[in-house]
Amino acid sequence: MSQTVDRALFDEVMVPNYAPSAVIPVRGEGSRLWDQQEREYIDFAGGIAVSCLGHCHPALVNALTEQGNKLWHLSNVLTNEPALRLAKKLVDNTFAEKVFFCNSGAEANEAALKLARRYAIDHHHANKTKIIAFEQGFHGRTFFTVTVGGQASYSDGFGPKPGDVQHIPYNDLAALEQLIDDDTCAVMMEPLQGEGGIISPDLSFVKQVRELCDRHNALLIFDEVQTGVGRTGALYAYQGLGVQPDILTSAKALGGGFPIGAMLTTTEIAQTFKVGTHGSTYGGNPLACAVAETAFDLINTPEVLEGVQQREQWFREQLAAINAKYDVFAEVRGKGLLIGAVLNEQYQGRARDFLMAAADCGLMVLVAGANVVRFTPSLVISEADVREGMQRFEQAVAKVVAA
Repeated sequence: MSQTVDRALFDEVMVPNYAPSAVIPVRGEGSRLWDQQEREYIDFAGGIAVSCLGHCHPALVNALTEQGNKLWHLSNVLTNEPALRLAKKLVDNTFAEKVFFCNSGAEANEAALKLARRYAIDHHHANKTKIIAFEQGFHGRTFFTVTVGGQASYSDGFGPKPGDVQHIPYNDLAALEQLIDDDTCAVMMEPLQGEGGIISPDLSFVKQVRELCDRHNALLIFDEVQTGVGRTGALYAYQGLGVQPDILTSAKALGGGFPIGAMLTTTEIAQTFKVGTHGSTYGGNPLACAVAETAFDLINTPEVLEGVQQREQWFREQLAAINAKYDVFAEVRGKGLLIGAVLNEQYQGRARDFLMAAADCGLMVLVAGANVVRFTPSLVISEADVREGMQRFEQAVAKVVAA
């Protein structure tokens, strides 16, 4: 007897920590999706900044197919060619000298935090364990990363949290100066806050964070899970800020939709992770690395990275035109194709209403908190898809305003 696969089945068989839409996509191509009823959607969400080349990009499909006919999994008792090639490309194109592969952004951040603690204890003293992070930050859902993330609603209710983690407001230099000391092992920050509302850092603030970390022998960790791999118009966001971290984490767009994460750092810091101190069963598996290498090669070109900046302008122009007509946004912020349209006072708390109305109009968007509509489309989305998607978004805005 066949089972009907619909939204009701989710409630029957899935743990209820998500509340997904009734829409169930079944196929995608480029920046378009089709659901079970063959209704078409334009995708401005990109799987939350993951589908950097859209859906089913032929080069990624080919890379996965080719590797799938060769080798899937080995374990880390052995290395493999795709992992070594991808690591070499990451090292050659960033500050880093060493790479650790895992399966997700949360795992990459977990590794970064463990490495920072271990490095501080090994090279300085046993009490150098304080981690400073930022309110409204987001670093994953492991207990360590969700504690370092600055949103208590995600970490409360699970019992005692990992200790010696403190939070300050983003862009608040005075607060950092007051809190950081010689017992601080690391400062962890997003170089553009994503889940917290698409908040850009002040350039002077980022530079001062780097200087304060140097002064107190603390490591600077950049969580580039969402901002990395072309999302802001640079390969990694730190390259557009003029500040180099000690540890960088990457995931999401790194695999173009195939799960992979990476932690990048220097040789000196990496030496702290001796054999057996950390690991990942699937990290660096040939399938993930083969797809990620292809995605990396396609994105790390002047044409694509400069094209991200051009596409940002398309979005900003279209959003400005919609706002001139309907007056719903206080500002549009972000960088590259990590864009947040901030709702004005009249529409506070209603970001999800805009998301739902957009879906009704055949458009996938995101939110970043209750007051920001977020756009993280493919980095190579066509101008025609941007314009048509924005026409659908205007219809959605009109529906919310008229409600």
